[in-house]
Amino acid sequence: MKSLFKYSLVLGAVFMLTACNHHAEEPFKPIEKRTVLFLTNKGEIYNQNRELVRQLPGCIYASQIISDGDDYFVSGTNENERVGYWKNGKWNTLHVDFIDDVDHWIDGIGKWEYYIYLLDYPNVLKNSGIFPLEDADKFLPAKEALFVSDGKCYVVGQKRTKESGSNYLPVIYHEHKGKYTPEMLPIPDGAKDGYCTCVYAYDGTRTLVGGSAEGWPVIWVDKQLQILPLTDYEYGTYLDEDVVIGEVHSVTECEGDIYAVGVEHAGKYPLVATLWHNGVIEHLVYDTEHAKWTESFEVKTYGSDVYVVTLEYSYDSKGELVTTSVLWVNGKVVNAYPGLATTSFTVL
Repeated sequence: MKSLFKYSLVLGAVFMLTACNHHAEEPFKPIEKRTVLFLTNKGEIYNQNRELVRQLPGCIYASQIISDGDDYFVSGTNENERVGYWKNGKWNTLHVDFIDDVDHWIDGIGKWEYYIYLLDYPNVLKNSGIFPLEDADKFLPAKEALFVSDGKCYVVGQKRTKESGSNYLPVIYHEHKGKYTPEMLPIPDGAKDGYCTCVYAYDGTRTLVGGSAEGWPVIWVDKQLQILPLTDYEYGTYLDEDVVIGEVHSVTECEGDIYAVGVEHAGKYPLVATLWHNGVIEHLVYDTEHAKWTESFEVKTYGSDVYVVTLEYSYDSKGELVTTSVLWVNGKVVNAYPGLATTSFTVL
């Protein structure tokens, strides 16, 4: 099988840290006392026991959930299309003066100290401040587009330039003295387009960005391109397609290790949820007998533990599609939740 196997990842740099960035300044709870919150795009929040913790009031669409200590914060769209976020389930309106009369769809959220950052394209909002993304008319933000570390905010996505013509290229915006300027990220030789799907930052200036370029799953480690390997895999049937492609959906770093999750697939054959741990591939499939395809959208850490949520799709006896969220911790399944379609999660 002629896959893209020759484009294997070489992770030359290993980052030595004493602890993971998530909850780094707090005492870690033992794993049995932690709470995992699952967010649906309808604004429902469930815990790991599948108990409904909160239905977000006035929520049209929820996009992302993050946590800080025992508090959780959700970005999304309010029924009145106001600018704001939900903290611990309560809506908070940002008093921001916009001169334009536009709809406000909040795609991403970050927090540092008492500052709340929201991505309200084409602007980053920092409490009541408005900071436009420069040259953003041909920019499309990623799903996990915003991340804040030590007061430094980063935004990623894809952007067309004069040189790229109709093709989109991966881009990262970084803040400097109140301005968000774009910086194009490199793509593999011979590739014509690419895009970012997620960003993770730590120590203020260290960044990990995930995405894809011409079908190659890629990460950018401090803006340096790394091409992740692809696998000749068997899943349900033998593959007779000659090209395997992949995409990274979420990235994080913990104790010097880099974790990226996303998907691999070949032609007409199903998506397979994939974890790359320092470039080593592991497929995360829980119900190998019934799952028709699987996806992995988010990876997060708490202490030295790595949390991943995957989605598995199967058909019931009536032929109706069933979505199952599966929680993995350190590569092992903790629980599966049939009928729950998670869009984001966090750990308290």
